[in-house]
Amino acid sequence: MNRKTNILGFAGSLRKGSYNRMLLRSAAELVPENAALEIFDLEGIPPFNQDLEQSPPQKVKDFKSKIRAADAILIATPEYNYSISGVLKNAIDCASRPYGDNAFEGQPVAIMSASIGILGGARAQYHLRQTFVFLNMYPVNRPEVFVSLSEQKFDAQGRLTDDKARELIRTLLVELVAWTNKLKA
Repeated sequence: MNRKTNILGFAGSLRKGSYNRMLLRSAAELVPENAALEIFDLEGIPPFNQDLEQSPPQKVKDFKSKIRAADAILIATPEYNYSISGVLKNAIDCASRPYGDNAFEGQPVAIMSASIGILGGARAQYHLRQTFVFLNMYPVNRPEVFVSLSEQKFDAQGRLTDDKARELIRTLLVELVAWTNKLKA
């Protein structure tokens, strides 16, 4: 396949200094030559309201359009209370509704996470994988990318300085592209 694989990435955090946003920017530096990564900012997606799902706000329409146009999805998820953030859950709900109009349907997906904790967001990733079952998404299983103690692994400019983490992200992206090509063949 000679065409570039278009990956849409987004982080489940709105915080400007978010380690998961920094992780996505690092992924943009590490994306393979046969792929391109576009980062979508979830800022501005309103709380899901089923009364509005037939006529969603423009930001939700834009998000769904970007998801559908992408060949694959990359999610950087923080971990809050042993699970994914409300921001990420809300964005997923908005993009997968109304029933029968799930923008994520059949999409290959990869997950990574950064956390100040020792587990690096592992529990959030496992909850997110459960959501993929209903969304009918196809996750990359390995490598698992958990950047633990993240406050020690980014410099003042937000660049990931941990070589092992950078290599895992590079490998994750290579696997996402290969998985996408296999599924789309």
